[in-house]
Amino acid sequence: MKSYGVVFACLFALAACTDGFVSFPVTKEQQQRTEENVEIIRLDAKNIGSFSSPARGHSRASVPSPAQWDYKVGVGDTLNVIVFDHPELTLPAGPQRSAEETGFRVQSDGTFFYPFIGQVQARGRAPEEIRADVTKRLAEFIPSPQLEVRVASFNSQSVVVSGEVKQPSRLPLTTVETTLVEAVTAAGGLTEDGDARNVSIQRGGSRYTVDLAGYLSAGIGQNNPILRAGDVVNVPRRRAEEAYLLGQVRKPDVIDLSQEPVTLTQALTRQGGLDEVRADARGVFVFRQREPGKITVFQLETSSPTGMLIGTRFVLEPKDVIYIVRSPLQRWNDAISGLLPTVRAVTAIDSATE
Repeated sequence: MKSYGVVFACLFALAACTDGFVSFPVTKEQQQRTEENVEIIRLDAKNIGSFSSPARGHSRASVPSPAQWDYKVGVGDTLNVIVFDHPELTLPAGPQRSAEETGFRVQSDGTFFYPFIGQVQARGRAPEEIRADVTKRLAEFIPSPQLEVRVASFNSQSVVVSGEVKQPSRLPLTTVETTLVEAVTAAGGLTEDGDARNVSIQRGGSRYTVDLAGYLSAGIGQNNPILRAGDVVNVPRRRAEEAYLLGQVRKPDVIDLSQEPVTLTQALTRQGGLDEVRADARGVFVFRQREPGKITVFQLETSSPTGMLIGTRFVLEPKDVIYIVRSPLQRWNDAISGLLPTVRAVTAIDSATE
């Protein structure tokens, strides 16, 4: 929120210096006398549906993800080989020795030594492939051997989870696939400042941005990809996403939009509502810059319950400026002419400080 102080100072000056007297409703003639690059939209039950969803909807990730996870043994893994009916070929674990300590460690050349048959290639193979190889070679010494190969210790492959998680760590990959959500959960979950919408996955020379919130809140399956060995997951700090509430409201303030969608009615009620003595409930305006140089002004009349209900469907966007004018009424042009320069200045300052 590094732009908070500068932006809020400008907007506070706007609230203090602008008369803001407006005649309602804003007519087409009045709109035509306004600057060409300003569009005025009066919110009503017919058009509110166009503004009920955040413009910054969830994006779909494009991280290459295998349809099925198949773990391949690597250097450093420890294997247990169990030969049924032949305890002499199975190193038993006991009170003083774990299964990992009694297993066969895959050496730097990718092999491990097994009695009778010698070196066995393990690196790059699934446990089932190693079992088939050992079974075939051991059959020369034992009739129809029955055996099982298990990974006792997963040391060769892992992912790193860093950034705004509670317990940044290295997470070993196992024979069970690990998804992005599972990796973040294993790292303690996101901190309060974690940005779930912009999680990055560094894979080799490629970097992918994943809207994890799109999976958690909207069920977009591809936003929860299966991770691969060597992936580095980073949860960035959430950037400030703010709207500004000013004018004749009880508690003018900055509205945080970074954690959840906030509607116009929510913003007004959370800050104590309109000033009953000074505010004109017909003059609730939202200034929004949709593209450089062009501003859209939304007008909402909240003097009736219908207006407040319509406001519950109007979703605010970052950098929106909400301004409530005061009584008595005056010309629309006077108010809009006084507000627009400061709104543009605020937008410019906010963009420059990102």
